[in-house]
Amino acid sequence: MTTPTTLKYAASHEWLADDGTVGITDHAQEQLGDVVYVELPEIGREVAAGEAVAVVESVKTASDIYAPASGRIVAVNDELSGNPELVNSAPYEGGWLFKMEVVEESADLLDAAAYDAQAH
Repeated sequence: MTTPTTLKYAASHEWLADDGTVGITDHAQEQLGDVVYVELPEIGREVAAGEAVAVVESVKTASDIYAPASGRIVAVNDELSGNPELVNSAPYEGGWLFKMEVVEESADLLDAAAYDAQAH
């Protein structure tokens, strides 16, 4: 799968869209294996860039998901409660995790080429 060039990426494998949508990268979901559960943050929660805000559990392990920006959680992907495998099958579309009202992006976010270079 090609890394979308319209998104920004954290070295910890989260992506951030211009509208504040956050998910994990295709590389991250491949490393995790089959996702079986997703613990999402509470709507309204104020978070700082780099803060652990969600957990993705797979048959192999559980991984913290970090906020790629500072701001407030404004929505979560309720679809994942019944279909956590969307994180595997559509990491950049239906498998998004949460949306933020971004106050400040992390200064460490990467473009697609820089992310691909460090992820592989």
